[in-house]
Amino acid sequence: MITIYTIFSAMRFSHQRETIRKIVNSTNSHPTADWVFSRAKRSIPKISLGTVYRNLKRLEKTGDLRTIYDGSIARYDWNTKPHDHLKCKECGDLMDVHLLDEGIRSDVKKKYKFAVDDVKMTIIGTCQKHK
Repeated sequence: MITIYTIFSAMRFSHQRETIRKIVNSTNSHPTADWVFSRAKRSIPKISLGTVYRNLKRLEKTGDLRTIYDGSIARYDWNTKPHDHLKCKECGDLMDVHLLDEGIRSDVKKKYKFAVDDVKMTIIGTCQKHK
């Protein structure tokens, strides 16, 4: 029998980590660590950027968030279900969309003899704000 103690002993509660998780969950903007850090400092003034990075990594490891690489910039996403993104080349916004055709996995396997584990697609264009 798994007890509550057993579950929490694997990863102790951390006020800092919980604050960071709530910050990422509060936005659909796919924030950077710097953005999360600036928000975290409002409620935890002595928090360090290193602490934010460590906790974001830990939250990714536990499946509480995903890291999306936008070029060389890491962004964080609370939506851990499979999805794709639209990226505006004007303002840099990333928007969640569901475009994945499950047939793409079998097409790639047939055409390239490549077993697909995951598909992450980002389509780049211009959002409605800039048309």
